[in-house]
Amino acid sequence: MERRNHTGSYLAQYGIRPSVQRIAVMEYLQAHRTHPSAEEIYQALAPSMPTLSRTTVYNTLELLVAHGAVAHITIDPRFSRYDGDISLHGHFLCEHCGTLYDVPVEALPQTLYPKDHQVSSVQLSYRGTCAHCTQKHN
Repeated sequence: MERRNHTGSYLAQYGIRPSVQRIAVMEYLQAHRTHPSAEEIYQALAPSMPTLSRTTVYNTLELLVAHGAVAHITIDPRFSRYDGDISLHGHFLCEHCGTLYDVPVEALPQTLYPKDHQVSSVQLSYRGTCAHCTQKHN
């Protein structure tokens, strides 16, 4: 119950009215740092929430992204992924196994930002072969 209250407070901090479905999606994203797709979230939550629909998951994710509570990651051309960690970090997509890894980054210097523009988000992404796949193929 305490976790639900914490998640509800987190959503309210972003101007999102907490609901059972919104809390469940947010808790899933916070607990599973795998950068899941909307379908993966739906498949994970549906067994315990029989009234949950795919549309509700998609709409909830859109709302969370629009309010800045969740990051929408578009590095994978196959499908959109979501990240409950909105701290400054990059992503690495392995083009062999499809795993999406977090990449820590230092604060980006403001000299990299376009002058006279207000930057609301930055996405830093890398693509290639992860260490596991490199070792497997050598």
